Amino acid sequence: MPLMVVGTSSHVGKSVTVAAICRCLVRRGIRVAPFKSQNMSLNSFVTADGGEIGIAQAMQAWASRLSPTTDMNPVLLKPKGDRVSQVVLFGHPYKDVPIADYYAETPYLLTEAVAAFHRLMQEYGQVVVEGAGGAAEVNLYDRDIANTLLAENLKIPLVLVADIERGGVFAQIYGTLKLLPEAVRPLVRGIIINKFRGDPAIFASGITIIENLTGIPVLGVVPYFSIPIPSEDSLSIADKVHRDLPVRIAVIRLPHVSNFTDFELLEQYASVEYVPCGASLAGYDCIVIPGTKNTIEDLAVLRESGTDRELVAAQESGIPVIGICGGYQMLGKTLIDEGFESAAGVYPGLGLLDCTTRFAAYAKNTTQVRRRAEAVPPILSSMGEVTGYEIHMGVTEPGTDREAFCGDGRVSEDGLVFGTYMHGLFLNPSAANALLSYLAAKKGLPFTPIPSESADPYESLACVFEKYVNMEAIIALTKE
Repeated sequence: MPLMVVGTSSHVGKSVTVAAICRCLVRRGIRVAPFKSQNMSLNSFVTADGGEIGIAQAMQAWASRLSPTTDMNPVLLKPKGDRVSQVVLFGHPYKDVPIADYYAETPYLLTEAVAAFHRLMQEYGQVVVEGAGGAAEVNLYDRDIANTLLAENLKIPLVLVADIERGGVFAQIYGTLKLLPEAVRPLVRGIIINKFRGDPAIFASGITIIENLTGIPVLGVVPYFSIPIPSEDSLSIADKVHRDLPVRIAVIRLPHVSNFTDFELLEQYASVEYVPCGASLAGYDCIVIPGTKNTIEDLAVLRESGTDRELVAAQESGIPVIGICGGYQMLGKTLIDEGFESAAGVYPGLGLLDCTTRFAAYAKNTTQVRRRAEAVPPILSSMGEVTGYEIHMGVTEPGTDREAFCGDGRVSEDGLVFGTYMHGLFLNPSAANALLSYLAAKKGLPFTPIPSESADPYESLACVFEKYVNMEAIIALTKE
């Protein structure tokens, strides 16, 4: 019997809970796949066959010791602003739709999602499903393909996850249960409380109260923990713990920032700060312009806020400036939009690299890549071969600057400004070491290289859940 994990709200820990359950099942020899019918996130990943899915489902696949596939997240919504989202269906752009019009698509999308779920069940024999946002969004019950409509269709056991750190956990749980449709409420078979700080014994009476109020067992109270796994969406930026370390890296927090998971390895070894447009960039040792869903619009914000001038000043002072994907496009001289990325027009770039990007088609380039960094000192020459993935509209035409990587990107003559389409570049220890060792040496600081292999974070995650969650009760639900 498959299992579904739903939440009292967004960001309560559903994605991590699904990943933990999947790894706990795998450790018991049970084949399992993750599934989320509809995800909304700008943090995405590219599967081996070139499909785009939410990073959370890729993370859950890795926890399951599987390669991610598009069936694991058949519908991905990527907000573009002005109440418009791009709908990615089975890994490829389907259409851009205003949210009001999107709901007319839900019967078709639900049918496609349910079909994907059954394919996973047939292939793996077990599936752990993740809901989206809060399960009790009463105004959406007739169109909620990620929670109530899916639960009514599948009729599988549900586990409700709440976040005690937010406060009001009793109201979260009781209110959610009372508001669920009558056909769904009996499916809730367990409750997990996440992000508890302090002595769990203090909450023992709270567990009793919840169980008496709801008639549903509390299967675990999970403490707040920090394990390096990819962040799901923009809400996670606010949760990031800033490390006060000598090397300081600024990542520009663009309005439509995407795939900021690119920097989560660097966050463990440097002071990585997500700096809003308009804030001073003085004092940083390196500046990164990350990926974005809306390159043209976010470039306009850089100009309006004066961040463009800050970036030029940093480059003139010898501070490395690095652009990833949309950030790479911004670093060029010109961006030409034929009406596919934003409004049609010709837009001046930051001019720190000699290249031009043209948006001439709605299609995206989505592919996994393996490339070798060019032997350009002082940073790229130390990277060697790296892996990553591309997700972008537009084609960048080279000028006089050299390639940064074989077949991708550009680098300035002094090697301190470079751009690439590779998401995940700095998740490669060799790339992170190349950057951090240069920045540390420039400040006269010692540097200990990041090891090429690290401990499996999903094993650590499973150990936490084995300790604090009644996994035997969860496994029993999967055998009903």
